[in-house]
Amino acid sequence: MRITTSCVSLLLVGLVGCAHLPDADQDIDRALQGADSHGRIDRLRHHYEEITGVPFSEGNSVHLLRDGSSTYAAMKAAIAGATRYIYMESYWFDESVGRGFAELLVNASRRGVAVYLIYDAWGSVDTPAAMFDGLRAAGIHVLEFSPIDPAAVVEDLVDRRDHRKVMVVDGKIAVTGGVNISGVYLRRRVPPGALADGEPWRDTDIRIEGPAVADLEECFKQVWKEQKGPPLDDHAAPVPGAKGDFLLQVITNTPAVHDHAIYRSLLVSITLARKSVHLTTGFFVPTPDLVRALRRAARRGVDVAVLVPASSTSNLAIEAGRSHYEDLLESGVHIYEFQGRVLHAKTAVIDGDWSSVGSSNLDWRSVVLNNEINTVILSRTFGQEMESLFRDDTAQSKPIQLSDWERRGFMERFREQRARLIEAFL
Repeated sequence: MRITTSCVSLLLVGLVGCAHLPDADQDIDRALQGADSHGRIDRLRHHYEEITGVPFSEGNSVHLLRDGSSTYAAMKAAIAGATRYIYMESYWFDESVGRGFAELLVNASRRGVAVYLIYDAWGSVDTPAAMFDGLRAAGIHVLEFSPIDPAAVVEDLVDRRDHRKVMVVDGKIAVTGGVNISGVYLRRRVPPGALADGEPWRDTDIRIEGPAVADLEECFKQVWKEQKGPPLDDHAAPVPGAKGDFLLQVITNTPAVHDHAIYRSLLVSITLARKSVHLTTGFFVPTPDLVRALRRAARRGVDVAVLVPASSTSNLAIEAGRSHYEDLLESGVHIYEFQGRVLHAKTAVIDGDWSSVGSSNLDWRSVVLNNEINTVILSRTFGQEMESLFRDDTAQSKPIQLSDWERRGFMERFREQRARLIEAFL
């Protein structure tokens, strides 16, 4: 869900200068100075722990969930198997799919499972309040993130939102990524020619077992506490033992406390890339530092490719992103626009061994306004899965050629530059 064109035009014209991006120059300088001091995995681990202050956890298993339906299947199985507690956090919790999950959560509550749900007030603004009231009546603890005050709508439109998608069950299983609780991931009957509206959105999640589950749980608890939810019952459990051999780091973007670990880590990863940078995003409105990092990587011979949506819930975001295409293409960056369906995934794979799956887009809003959460996986094995997924997606995409792009018309260029004026809030 995105702010409408009319809202942006009326409210944001004078506010562009209010967004302040974090400075990652020192992070990058330190990473470059130690570029050859360790083996690659050890070096990456060291740099990201230094940037974020968050340690990697060893002994995790990670299962790639390639779409909304596989994500929902994993979530439903975890809820059905819950015996102690469920923590669930979603930006978008709509009525069409939300009612099915609500029934599962109520059933879990009836068998003695403690259930806690966080939903974002703006993301779920169209969801009937009666559905959440019904959950509360059934004994489920429901927390609305940053409720919208009708007397301060303007402030809320530019305020931060909780864009995270996380579910933790019994401290043993976690599901996280870009998938909301929404009917957009289900195939719907539509008239011929309305493919993008009828086909399920393309998105990615992961299912995690192992010590990293405790890190995701702690992130949920921090949001609950920050939003002044009622005290959580003590569900303390031993940190899960080893379930696999993956190194995982859970990192967050929390503008309220000036925590921009996702953004800073990504810039360092691109700067250190030697072979490839393959990025997938649901919204592409890049910051100047991100554009600079991508161009520099391509110029030094790295295979840099960005997969972006051709259609979206925000035409302004599409146009603002396209205003950067020419500079990127001239530097050798490959750009692909996903066709036929809405692309909503937020993933990255760099040099085949650094991967990220989460909620954070490549846009200003994810950096300066939203609560976000990503999981970084250091693994050549998982990286190969991510590369395979990226190839499958680019096969369904249109490559943007510089020669063709330079021939686009005046009105396209005008719309792009108009959108770029307010890109900080798209």
